Amino acid sequence: MNLAWIDIRYHFVRFVLATTGVGLLFSATIGMIGLYRGVVFEALMIIREIGADIWVVQGDRAGPFAEESEISGTLERRLEGVRGIAWSKKFIQFNQQFPIGDRRVRIAVTGLDYPDDNGSWVPLVAGRHLYSGHYEAIADRSLGFPLGSQVRIRRDDYTIVGLTAGQVDMAGDGIMFVTIGDARAMKSQSPSEAVLLRRAREARSNTATDDRNNVSAVIAKLQFGTDPEEVKQQISSWGDVAVYTRTAEEEILLYSRMWRLLLQILAFVVMTFMVTVIVVGLSIYTMTLEKSREIALLKLIGARDSFIIGMILQQAVFIGAVSFGIGLLIAHLVFPHFPRTVLILRDDVIVQFIVALLLCAASSWFGIRKALGIRAQDVLS
Repeated sequence: MNLAWIDIRYHFVRFVLATTGVGLLFSATIGMIGLYRGVVFEALMIIREIGADIWVVQGDRAGPFAEESEISGTLERRLEGVRGIAWSKKFIQFNQQFPIGDRRVRIAVTGLDYPDDNGSWVPLVAGRHLYSGHYEAIADRSLGFPLGSQVRIRRDDYTIVGLTAGQVDMAGDGIMFVTIGDARAMKSQSPSEAVLLRRAREARSNTATDDRNNVSAVIAKLQFGTDPEEVKQQISSWGDVAVYTRTAEEEILLYSRMWRLLLQILAFVVMTFMVTVIVVGLSIYTMTLEKSREIALLKLIGARDSFIIGMILQQAVFIGAVSFGIGLLIAHLVFPHFPRTVLILRDDVIVQFIVALLLCAASSWFGIRKALGIRAQDVLS
C-alpha cells in the first residue's frame, strides 16, 4: 500500500497543485543560490580572464574592485625593472552614467593598455577586437549597442567593433572595453565652465594637478617559476603602493564587497525552506486526516505503527522528490532569461536535493503524529 499512489489516483489535481506549489518554492531557492553564484562569477570574470598574477594599486587601498584606486601610469615602467616580471600593463575601470541619445546608460568602462592589450582575452560573440588606439569599443550586449553602430560619449564618437556576452561588473552594469586613453577621456571630460573654474582655482593657489596619466591599477604577469610573494614583498617595499596577488584580489572582492549579499541570500534560502516545511507538513497532515478510516482499518487488522510511519514518510519523500524535479525544470526554463547570470551548478543542485528530501521527511512528523493518535476503534465511527 502506497499512500502517494493513492493520492495520485484519486486526487490527481490536488497532488499536482501541491507538488507544483512546493516546486516553485524549490525553484526559488535554486534561483537565489544560482544568482549568488552568478554574481560571484561575473565579479571575478575580469580578474581571472585578464591573466595577471600581481595587482599594484594605490597605497593603503584594497584594489580597483573593492574601492577607488588611483596611481600614476608611469608605475608600469618601474615594474618592468623588477626581477621575475614577464609583462606589465595599465588597467582602469570605473562606472558612470552617460547620456546616450534620449536615455542615460550606466556603463562599466574598462580601459585596455593598447597596443599591448587589444582585448584578445575578451570572448566575442560578434565582431573583432581593437585595431586602433582611439574611438573603437567592445561592448557587452546588455548595453544595447548594435555591432558597427556609432555611440557618442561626451564629445567623442566610438564605433562598436565587437560584441561580447556576460561581461558585466559586480553591480550588473555592462562593460565597454576601450583603450586606456579613451577611458581617461571619458572619465575626465567636464563642461567648459567647470574646466575654466578649475584652472582659475589652480592659478590662485599657484598649484596644478595633472592626473591625466593616472590609472586604477597596474597589473603584471610573472615569469614561470617566480614566487609571487617575493615579488610582492619587493614592490611593497617602495612604500607608495599596495600589492596583491590574484588570489588575494579575489578574496578582497568576495569578503569585503559581497559577504552581505551572501548573508542576505542565505537568510532568504532559510526562510524559503521553512515555508516549504510548513507547506509540505500541512499537505501531509491533510492527506493523513482524510485517510483516518483507512489507517484505523490497518491498525484493526494488526498493522504496526512502524508500517504506518513508513508509508507516511514515503509519501512525504515522494512529494519532495517530485516537487524538486518540477522546481529544477522551472529553474532551467525561466532563469536563463533573467538579466543577471543565474549559475546552476551540479554540486549545488545535489546538495539542495538532499536537503529538500530531509526537510520533506521532517515535515512528515505532522502526519505521523496524527496517524499515531488514530485508534483501531475509529474505523467504526
